[in-house]
Amino acid sequence: MRQDRLLGIPIRPITQRRIRNFKANRRGYWSFWIFLGLLAISLPAEFIANDKPLLVRYDGAFYFPVLVSYPESTFGGFLPVTDYTDPVVREEIESIGWILWPPIPYSYNTFAMDTGGPAPSPPDGRHWLGTDDSARDVVARLIYGYRISVVFGLTLTVLSSIVGVAVGATQGYFGGLTDLVGQRFIEIWGSLPQLFMLIILASIVTPNFWWLLGLMLLFSWTSLVGLVRAEFLRARNFDYVKAARALGVSDRTIMTRHVLPNAMVSTITFLPFITAGSVTTLTALDFLGFGLPPGSASLGNLLNQAKDNLHAPWLGFTAFFVIAIMLSLLVFIGEGVRDAFDPRKVQG
Repeated sequence: MRQDRLLGIPIRPITQRRIRNFKANRRGYWSFWIFLGLLAISLPAEFIANDKPLLVRYDGAFYFPVLVSYPESTFGGFLPVTDYTDPVVREEIESIGWILWPPIPYSYNTFAMDTGGPAPSPPDGRHWLGTDDSARDVVARLIYGYRISVVFGLTLTVLSSIVGVAVGATQGYFGGLTDLVGQRFIEIWGSLPQLFMLIILASIVTPNFWWLLGLMLLFSWTSLVGLVRAEFLRARNFDYVKAARALGVSDRTIMTRHVLPNAMVSTITFLPFITAGSVTTLTALDFLGFGLPPGSASLGNLLNQAKDNLHAPWLGFTAFFVIAIMLSLLVFIGEGVRDAFDPRKVQG
């Protein structure tokens, strides 16, 4: 039987049908590519929005300020750090060289001095979406904030899925007392008010990316336990599992090689929705002031600024549309993945 190949790896017929089913969901298919495109733009944020030049040619030599920090003495000054936005420094460099700036010459924490009015300033030719109440460029903060939100959501989804699948598989495969104790623990743990617990824990420690990731992982791993547990409870009594046990195959091998692939089919369909929930929780914590450190680029911080500056409607519209588009794309992708793994459509 002929098999198509992807990067030299043969693709099974069932996988080919799943890919066709995913493409048939046009909304999910195009949402996937739009999401990847936005992510591809935000990942190299330092090369798109930065107050440091991409390339400097000075006195016959080339410098890469976006990658390397140079003292001002390199360009005829005396300070230990070069401020490339300083008119004196720029004039000195351009007198015997040139500067190549990123498309947006502002970083997420750059205080713009060219607004021409009090902050927050409305959109203009220099600041396409205006500035916030600290005179920081909104477009630059959006690019960095989008990257943080997506990377945070994807990382949390992967880690919580690993823990949730492991716990659910253990409960479902062994059953009995293991399943009974595990279920009672999850019921108690899941009844805790997650958002309030996160706020309490985040107020005890100084929040940062990894602290928030660990705190949210404490509660997010339970989302897949019930689904994986049900799949293992159903599959552990199948004939091929009983035959593997009779042949002396270890429980670990049976779980990972024979049962887990079947359970992962239904599990994968939930991953985009878990990512959307993770992004929403991070945005809520940032909005309430218990998320990333002050000054960090985050969508929740932009929402909070929109609330505090109702006379600057561009902040509210920008935050609303970016968050709505991001979550909509994730939901549409989840619908497409669900259709791709739907047994009725795969077999059709």
